[in-house]
Amino acid sequence: MPEPKRRLNIAMVGSGFIARAHSNAFHQVGHFFDVPFSLCTKVVCARNQQKLRAFAQQWDWQETALEWESVVTRKDIDVVDIAVPNALHAPIALAAAKAGKIVLCEKPLALSVEEAAKMAEAVCIPNLIWFNYRRVPAIALAKQWIEEGRLGQIFHYRAYYFNQSGADPTKGQTWRYRRSDAGSGAVGDLLSHLVDTARYLNGDISELSAMTHTFAPHRDVDDAVLAIARFANGSLGSFEASRFGVGRRNGNGFEIYGSKGSLAFDLEDMNRLQFFDATESAALQGTKSMLVTGPDHPYSADFWKPGHLIGYEHTFIATLGDFLDALALQEPFHPNFDDGLETQKIIAAVEASAASGVWTRV
Repeated sequence: MPEPKRRLNIAMVGSGFIARAHSNAFHQVGHFFDVPFSLCTKVVCARNQQKLRAFAQQWDWQETALEWESVVTRKDIDVVDIAVPNALHAPIALAAAKAGKIVLCEKPLALSVEEAAKMAEAVCIPNLIWFNYRRVPAIALAKQWIEEGRLGQIFHYRAYYFNQSGADPTKGQTWRYRRSDAGSGAVGDLLSHLVDTARYLNGDISELSAMTHTFAPHRDVDDAVLAIARFANGSLGSFEASRFGVGRRNGNGFEIYGSKGSLAFDLEDMNRLQFFDATESAALQGTKSMLVTGPDHPYSADFWKPGHLIGYEHTFIATLGDFLDALALQEPFHPNFDDGLETQKIIAAVEASAASGVWTRV
């Protein structure tokens, strides 16, 4: 008989859109990955009792609570998952870390570098920040090929994230459009994803110059950000993120150009990676649209047979599966709070450059 798995009781703070994605991962990870733990969705916390009860019933949480302070220190809780507005990340994470809990947190890590540094210092290892796009199979394959030298010397890294959510005037009433809750607009919401993916694929950013803009009258966060950057490896980068990308629902992509080839990706076609191999003979050169669902592609053995597409939710499942393996081995996991801190430093540099109009070192 196999040995029983250690049970982890989870408390999640939040019951919105991203909490649904986390809940699904908690329930599904054991179906796709041979994880060394059994997960119990013990208690979920939120402010609206009526919505909270409906959420708990739909996503199979055993208990509900209105005050996170009463939950994160409970002796029967092993994991605290933070899925609430950015302003609450630091107080919840610090309280949970002080109580010895395993801490998972949504991005961006905090409202400031100072908060993020305190969080990174307080949590135990391994810990997790939900930059889930690292686990898109096509992005993981891009990472593998870059490390193998298939692109040679990297010259250019271009990234963009466009959606049209900010053009809807009703969205201005939600927390993501209040500086007190979110800290920033497109910078923290969208650019943070681009920065983490760029660091994952192309390494550290050394300096940058940025501008931000708010299109909606009286809105106190940025609607769009544009930055140019120098990477530590000598390549040049550009980053665009906007909530006024009318016609794009979730256009999160990159283009990477190197001496031996190039790669391109867009999340709206997340199962494909565009690859140009400049080492082929001139007669054979051309961009290949690679369907990254196996065989022998990242995570293809964990999900469906080759040719069967996966979706947004699988990136959270794969993130959690890898995290639980690292937790069992007591090994560092990436992206963790230290990665979140590095992204926070770049966010701060973007905001400083946008305010001053000059190049800013990271």
